[in-house]
Amino acid sequence: MKRRLVTPLPALLLLPLLFLLLFLLLFLSGCSTTPPDRPAGSDRSSGPAPSSSAPFTATDSGWIQLMTPMSEQAGQLLAMASTHESAPPLASWATALAKEHRTELAQLRQLLRRMGLPDTNVHEGHDMPGMVTDADLDRARRLTGADFDGFVRQEIRAHLEQSGRVSRSESRAGGSQEAKRLAARIADSRAEQLKTLSSLDE
Repeated sequence: MKRRLVTPLPALLLLPLLFLLLFLLLFLSGCSTTPPDRPAGSDRSSGPAPSSSAPFTATDSGWIQLMTPMSEQAGQLLAMASTHESAPPLASWATALAKEHRTELAQLRQLLRRMGLPDTNVHEGHDMPGMVTDADLDRARRLTGADFDGFVRQEIRAHLEQSGRVSRSESRAGGSQEAKRLAARIADSRAEQLKTLSSLDE
């Protein structure tokens, strides 16, 4: 006795089954889009959401919180040098640079307030590159003559190099246009200030 061959269902009969399966998959996936900890009818905009258009970023905050104490501490050493019995070219340069740093510090603190950050030295006690520390200021007070002048040149050069470096980085990688513009101006100023300092060493 011959075995009967089972003829496969025509393709036209399989299409409705495929469409039904696809519909069920889409329906079930759509029902699962609501997070389990949020009610289905809750307002999704009620909580804070990150935005690429935020005015300030963590990079901006890190830069401003580093630059503010750097400028303040260096300004104190420059003010000391401007009234110290230093070589006239160094004293004159320190006086002009101290004035620039006071203007810069006012701009940094204004931006700090706009960012809602406290005007405190979050790096106090840290041995940060380019930072004139309280210990450095105490040492400068005990130095005289050429030793004092050499120490000021050394510390201010390190300050100008490091603050210029981090400001250039902020001008490229920061999020706030306001902060990036200020950082670019500071970086350009640092390059000019380093040239002037180098001319004093000649």
